[in-house]
Amino acid sequence: MSSKLKLGVPKGSLQDATIALFKKSGWKISVSGRSYFPTIDDDTIECSLCRAQEMARNVENGTMDVGLTGKDWIAEYGSDVHVVSDLIYSKVSAKPARWVIAVSHDSPVKKLEDLEGKKISTELVGYTKRYFQERGINVDVEFSWGATEAKVVAGLADAIVEITETESTIKAHGLRIIHELMQTNTQLIANKEAWKNPEKRAKIEQMAMLLQGALVAEKLSGLKMNVPADSVDKIVSMLPCLKGPTVSHLYNSDWFAVESVVETSVVRDIIPALKAAGAQGIIEYSLNKVI
Repeated sequence: MSSKLKLGVPKGSLQDATIALFKKSGWKISVSGRSYFPTIDDDTIECSLCRAQEMARNVENGTMDVGLTGKDWIAEYGSDVHVVSDLIYSKVSAKPARWVIAVSHDSPVKKLEDLEGKKISTELVGYTKRYFQERGINVDVEFSWGATEAKVVAGLADAIVEITETESTIKAHGLRIIHELMQTNTQLIANKEAWKNPEKRAKIEQMAMLLQGALVAEKLSGLKMNVPADSVDKIVSMLPCLKGPTVSHLYNSDWFAVESVVETSVVRDIIPALKAAGAQGIIEYSLNKVI
């Protein structure tokens, strides 16, 4: 067994987001030209690009020790891998994506049972077949090579099973969602033999911790401010921090320095309120990792 950890980087839509996440986590991955073997600034890791749909299979058979792929593709092939960590991130939102069944807006189909004997187009063939078989509904499931939403419009299928985050593409094609099959998000997975190797497991656990820390940090911001003594209690009570804010005396002054970490989504509302309560010199700063 190679002493280096073989890391699979998902090629395609998740590639840029994955490389950016690793950068925040402390690793610089560089992809050059059409090479399938990116470089990484860590002598204990070697990288390969791999489609997310094939990642679980390659991790399962040992071609790669660890990789990132969707929960959906693990379910599609029933891959026997060790799930190290859920990593909820995407290009559009921080919510899990959904695999849904959609039909044309004017279709008489209202529920799953109405699809009896109908044709369904999808990239998620294996999972879709099992889903309907378990419910005793006979359908014809065909593989779609792309542009799946257009299959119903073109009359090539009665329904589609497609992944969506915002539903915008589905609605743009005049389709209507009738059922959700599953929710999916990115997962860090490991080969089971590699997981048994103490050296590789330690590296994988380090990777999982730092990736999760970077993801948590994306939703948080740091705040620093100067506060007069008579406003400290009021301002501290206004800060929705992780634990308690850091409060310390300013040198040779009756003012205090207050520092806290808050959700980025509340910053635009809380800064004006803090200023109105007496805080001055308010600084917002971004975070790389929160462990």
